[in-house]
Amino acid sequence: MPRLPRVELAGYHHILNRGVEKRRVFLDEEDFETFLDLLCLNTTLYEVTLHSYCLMSNHYHLLVETSQENLSKFMRAINSQYASYFNKKRKRVGHLWQGRYKSWYVTEDAYLYTLVKYIEFNPIKAKMTQEVGMYLYSSARSFLLKQENPISCLKNSIMFTEFKTEHDRVEFFESGYDERILKDVAKGSKLVVSSVTNKKLSIKKLEIILRNYETKIERNENILSALDLGYSQYQIAEVLKLSQGAVSHVLKLSKVVND
Repeated sequence: MPRLPRVELAGYHHILNRGVEKRRVFLDEEDFETFLDLLCLNTTLYEVTLHSYCLMSNHYHLLVETSQENLSKFMRAINSQYASYFNKKRKRVGHLWQGRYKSWYVTEDAYLYTLVKYIEFNPIKAKMTQEVGMYLYSSARSFLLKQENPISCLKNSIMFTEFKTEHDRVEFFESGYDERILKDVAKGSKLVVSSVTNKKLSIKKLEIILRNYETKIERNENILSALDLGYSQYQIAEVLKLSQGAVSHVLKLSKVVND
């Protein structure tokens, strides 16, 4: 079965990458610190916002936001630079990563917060720590100010921009999360891939569909028509200059009415 093409749309992406044969890719403190340095360097070079991360011994999770359609270039830079460092240090040759990284395009704002919790709870699930923020190599240490110098490339994370105080962030993590929501993230990402690769779905046609309205009710009907045709919520939001949450709200209201 052919692999699905990368979703290069600007927006939020959940990234997962593992070591080849699930081998450890971070063996000591220098490895973790080097990867974080490369991560921060490339967020600046590629104009990417880092919202959350967790580096485990044989894999890592990232939640990033791209401002351009350059996710693959950004990830290629990080992975290749770290692999070069690791192989040179260990005097080894061959692939370090298990194939290409996995990515999920996040189409709903509400899922972002579930993803942050999922990423930060990884060390707890692995029984490496019992409390969020105590693991040395996850962004929660910066969010909960448990390290002296928070990672600089996290300064624009939604955890700082949306939750202004440490108390707010503590309450956020204490509220827990539902992992079943993450299945919707994966499903939504596949729908975005499908719509992007369907050549019949032109943006010009979408603009015609969406901009012919006089009232909010007519606008919402146009949104539902576009969704039925296979356009993504992201594409619709971009054309109408709305948030993805607003488009999602229209869809939810229609389901309530029809139930």
